[in-house]
Amino acid sequence: MESIWGYCLTALGLIAWLGQLIYAISPTLGARLNVGEAASEVDAVVYIDARGEAIWDSLILWILPLAGVLLILQDPTWPYWALVGSGSYLYFSGRNLITLKMMQQRGIRIGTSNNIKIAYLFCSIWGLAALITIIVAITELSNT
Repeated sequence: MESIWGYCLTALGLIAWLGQLIYAISPTLGARLNVGEAASEVDAVVYIDARGEAIWDSLILWILPLAGVLLILQDPTWPYWALVGSGSYLYFSGRNLITLKMMQQRGIRIGTSNNIKIAYLFCSIWGLAALITIIVAITELSNT
């Protein structure tokens, strides 16, 4: 069961990390791949915020996929990496969900309807995965 969760963490984590990395390096390619919005689809401040977030996230979101790989390999350090990585993903997803909702309520252009739905879906999945991983990692640490 743990190795299945390791594969899930690795896949979900890589989707987020690689998406942010692509958008940080090439926002035009990121917009074409629907991992970020084109500057023309959003208010200027939203675009700047998303670009800054992508740059920062590309530096920190690699930790959770690493934890997934370590879990697959049954490395005893995986829970520590998982706690750090899950904390980042919980923050990342929660901040995005709340910020998107608040901006939408105020009529700020935050992207295409399809991309907004995808953002809500994936942020919810990443947040849930982070919570589950925190529980699994704490359980693992308490059993050792």
